[in-house]
Amino acid sequence: MTFENPDKKEKAMATPSSLASVAANTRKPGTNTLGIGLEARGVHAWFGKHHALSNVSLDFPAGTVTALIGPSGCGKSTFIRTLNRMHEFIPGAAMAGEVLLDGKDIYEPGTDVTKIRLKIGMVFQKPNPFPSMTIGENVLSGLKLAQLKNSNKDELLEECLVRAGLWNEVKDRLNAHGGSLSGGQQQRLCIARALAVNPQVLLMDEPCSALDPGSTLRIEETIKELSETMTIVIVTHNMQQAARVSDFTAFFLADGGPGEMIETAPTSQIFSQPRDQRTENYVTGRFG
Repeated sequence: MTFENPDKKEKAMATPSSLASVAANTRKPGTNTLGIGLEARGVHAWFGKHHALSNVSLDFPAGTVTALIGPSGCGKSTFIRTLNRMHEFIPGAAMAGEVLLDGKDIYEPGTDVTKIRLKIGMVFQKPNPFPSMTIGENVLSGLKLAQLKNSNKDELLEECLVRAGLWNEVKDRLNAHGGSLSGGQQQRLCIARALAVNPQVLLMDEPCSALDPGSTLRIEETIKELSETMTIVIVTHNMQQAARVSDFTAFFLADGGPGEMIETAPTSQIFSQPRDQRTENYVTGRFG
């Protein structure tokens, strides 16, 4: 990105490992024809009478990675769960607004929720492989649950594990239980499981928060590779991670009221020239 303000440039480049310099070295967003993408329009969310999220509108262009950042309790995870209708699983939860996938509202009456969750997959903070299933069965479990047919399951199994960056580590023990893998491997197994149903969008809610640096790096490499063929939205508290993997970043904050999106921009701009002082205070570590 070209810096318009030389003072800002000097400030951003003062430290070699600054977030701005990391973000400036990220790849260009994908240009493949992958559909219109995912769009949120005026999304509100409640838990009972508690208004948790207020009026969030955000676009997720196809073939890009968007990072959602902000302090704990500002509605990031709540927002990401509205994007594939998982928010409604919580008793007393409610939402308003629209979430459009390729221009169609996923909350429209009569929408098949199961099909929506196949198109918009989810990877959670804590790896959750099915403990009674083998590695291979875990990857293909989504096909069975969704009653999808595949003529060559062995080929699909290998493809998903390769895309999740796990094939070389498990190809000789596909019949071992998923729980026998390390935490980082289990998380990549969950990514492979999500990929098996060929999602258009992959939502990731702090997927590396419980992982060691080596496993985190491998997950980040997987995110970059996957974004060439799908849209990815990741919630993270790790500013370096957001700078490394995302094309766009949205900053959320709950300032005495419901969570709201303060600003969104290309990641390099968020970490070098944010428009809102609150964003600058957060990314520079002054609060949060």
